[in-house]
Amino acid sequence: MLSRVADSLYWMSRYLERAEHTARLLDVNLNLMLDESSASSGLRWERVLHAIGAPHDVEWNGDPYALTQTLSHDAQKKGSIVSCIVAARENSRHVREQISTEQWHQLNSLYLQATRPNLQNEIDPTEFLQLVMDSIHQFQGITDSTMSHGEGWHFIQVGRFIERATATAMLLEAYHEDLWIHPERIPEGSEYLEWMGLLRSATAFEAYCKVYTADLSPEKVLEFLLLDPRFPHSLRFAIDTMQNALEAIQQESGKQRAEPLHRLAGRLHAMLSFSSIDDILNQDAVTVLQNIQAQCRAIHNTIYELYIDYSIQIALAG
Repeated sequence: MLSRVADSLYWMSRYLERAEHTARLLDVNLNLMLDESSASSGLRWERVLHAIGAPHDVEWNGDPYALTQTLSHDAQKKGSIVSCIVAARENSRHVREQISTEQWHQLNSLYLQATRPNLQNEIDPTEFLQLVMDSIHQFQGITDSTMSHGEGWHFIQVGRFIERATATAMLLEAYHEDLWIHPERIPEGSEYLEWMGLLRSATAFEAYCKVYTADLSPEKVLEFLLLDPRFPHSLRFAIDTMQNALEAIQQESGKQRAEPLHRLAGRLHAMLSFSSIDDILNQDAVTVLQNIQAQCRAIHNTIYELYIDYSIQIALAG
């Protein structure tokens, strides 16, 4: 596969996953405002900014609706939902011949709706966020149903799940004080609300309750979002899926120099597969999460060196 094609498919997928994640965080926290005090509101929205990577050009100014509008519609902010959708659509346009007609129609339709002039004055913020989440879920379903599961589809999977793994690690890091600073103390009602908000931010509340019933505890929440092998938004599931896609790409492309990449992905996979929640809690959990993010960045850089921005020597060596 041409490196420009792989690059566009990879980033199309990453930008859509990022838009969906940001929309979900905003939607969850707008709903939680109904049950919060003014004191906790500021902390919660600062946590949202932390969970999306603390963009340097966006600050918490005390107005959740203004922040939501900025992170939703401000095309000048790189991390806004609209900016991500525009970037995803531009990448898909570069590889129009590689994706299905249905994929293009779905993404182009989302782009046209999201960039409609004065949209923010026409619909409720939560209505816009739900539109974005539903449209991206539909795009992902259409992708799996209408695109051949070859090398291009696997690059889409890699982009989607490396973005999801990074986002989940940042989300858990943002919540770290509520989760495990004092796990032995008796939780207050507000803490249960925070843990529920964390699970809903990862679309995990109902799935968690099916495993642990409604027994909300910091250890179990962390264990589920970090180590559950079956839940699509857990870190382990994301890393496992990304590793499988990377192995498939190597087989499809015939690259003989992929060992550094598979070593990096394998190390991260092994860490999550063979660690228990007690192992993680006995360490500095924030350091563990930051280490996961660093490993995801190393995997991204190695993907670029191997498949996208490689030298002529590497290309000739296969």
